[in-house]
Amino acid sequence: MTVKPAWLTACLLSLLSVISLNAQAELPAGYKVVLQTENFPPFNMADNDKNFARDANIKGVSATIVREMFKRAGIDYTLTLRFPWARIYDSTLENANHGLFSTSMNEARRPLFKWVGPIAKVERVLLAAPGSNIPNLKDLNEASQYRIGSYKDSAASQTLEKAGLQPINTLRDPENIGKLTQGRIDLWGTTDPVWRHQARQANVNGLRTVLTFDRSDLYLALNLDTPDEVVARLQQALDQMKTEGYGTCNKHPELC
Repeated sequence: MTVKPAWLTACLLSLLSVISLNAQAELPAGYKVVLQTENFPPFNMADNDKNFARDANIKGVSATIVREMFKRAGIDYTLTLRFPWARIYDSTLENANHGLFSTSMNEARRPLFKWVGPIAKVERVLLAAPGSNIPNLKDLNEASQYRIGSYKDSAASQTLEKAGLQPINTLRDPENIGKLTQGRIDLWGTTDPVWRHQARQANVNGLRTVLTFDRSDLYLALNLDTPDEVVARLQQALDQMKTEGYGTCNKHPELC
């Protein structure tokens, strides 16, 4: 076996370092990612609970993680919280250098974006109103006899539709709380822990989970025209952050 001299090893390491720096410098001057999100507590939300906010006026677990990812990756961005989800989803799908969080990856969405994550984990649940006599359900087939409300183009709604159900979709998920308590729907198909925050804001107690029908991870979804270099740098930053506890209950008690 040939042993390389120390000076040669040092030169090779130096060359690799230069190559790495040059690779990072390949992004166009002034490159910036246009990030969009929605009110989806505790992951992303406006400081004033409105449906529009920019940059520092957006808080939440995912917002904190995504900001730190971009900082460590050395990539510039703008961040806007908008409504409704369907609009910002389509905007990210259609426009280069756009990103969207917090986004669940499923079979239908997987080929439509480039992905960085996972950032966090969630469950999809069916909730009954306080005092409802609907029993705990074994599966979605048992749920088909009930009127189910959900949120247009959300992962919960898409999962229900894929299972053959026909959820009654709203443009704002919190609207389903009133519909449920008023008896206009029998069950609410939504996301845990998001629904807990929305119910507290609506001063509604006693909602009951009758079925957990899906579990998924949340990601940053990037338009397919996003340079692979951007995706790689963001994923590397996130992987390092996870070793420091980002995305866990210890770092983000509001998750648990």
